Amino acid sequence: MKLNIALLAGDGIGPEVIDQAVKVSNAIAKNFNHEINWTPALTGAAAIDAVGEPYPDETHAICEAADAVLFGAIGHPRFDNDPSAKVRPEQGLLKMRQKLGLFANVRPTFTFPSLIDKSPLKRERIEGTDLIILRELTGGIYFGERGRKDNGDTAFDTCTYTRAEVQRLAKKGFELAMTRSKKLCCVDKANVLESSRLWRETVQAMEKEYPEVEVSYEFVDAVAMRLVQWPNSYDVMITENLFGDILTDEASVISGSMGLMPSASVGEKAKLYEPIHGSYPQAAGKDIANPLATVLSAAMLFEDFKLVEEAQAIRDVVNKSLAKGIVTEDLSEGAKAYKTSEVGDWLAKNV
Repeated sequence: MKLNIALLAGDGIGPEVIDQAVKVSNAIAKNFNHEINWTPALTGAAAIDAVGEPYPDETHAICEAADAVLFGAIGHPRFDNDPSAKVRPEQGLLKMRQKLGLFANVRPTFTFPSLIDKSPLKRERIEGTDLIILRELTGGIYFGERGRKDNGDTAFDTCTYTRAEVQRLAKKGFELAMTRSKKLCCVDKANVLESSRLWRETVQAMEKEYPEVEVSYEFVDAVAMRLVQWPNSYDVMITENLFGDILTDEASVISGSMGLMPSASVGEKAKLYEPIHGSYPQAAGKDIANPLATVLSAAMLFEDFKLVEEAQAIRDVVNKSLAKGIVTEDLSEGAKAYKTSEVGDWLAKNV
């Protein structure tokens, strides 16, 4: 198979972890007789510095023309520490999601056998965890009307959803549930929020189309508690933008490190794959960042193109590296810590 992949390294540790995913992907392509054409493009703070725009038109054209996008991370402290900044790296991420129509973020959460005791949660609570959270990406409070009034002393952010936005995300959730254990949980705050009541009634109306799927409805605060008490009671979860943003970060610690979890953002046509962690600017350029989440995001990319053996080969070599202690300093716990590039080299050599 020939794949054309847009490569958006972004900021901070983004370029370093992306380089390792490219090494591993190229090794897989060589072993399985595929061809990958990588097309780099600017985004985030790097794009602001170069052209004054966090998601330039040229980058969008490259992403639109590609079969998929492999994305690193965006963000820089100089923007975080400047509340008056007119242009921010994160605006590029939101713009990219909107322009590419990436309405569903797919975040798996699972455990690694060799790391299960490194989780902050007890082994007996997390063993067997294998869940996926589908987060709506292009609606809700992040995209609603916002502003200030009363001479700037009052601020507001509006959460708005349409039935169509809920339906397309829920459809993905139902379809995913049908490929797994046929359990779907809709996470909302329908006891308080009108937008959540729209979510709940819309999903309820869709249940008859998927009679084999067992659907539950839970309030987001209850889910936040249960995720750390009994995470393996969940399988597929669907939720709105803000709730999903928070819950997926909470779920990421189950594995023991945010540096381990991959994700995908998908639309009707476009597909983007990225680690769930941020740009970690304190580590940028030091060759110490954990590249495994980005490498596993590449595995999700292969799997979505029906290259299941290739995806499994990546997951197998990642598990092997963890078992042998070929890891960066966040996982080494006093043992030898390997550099980001050394981990990437080992993975590429051993796939």
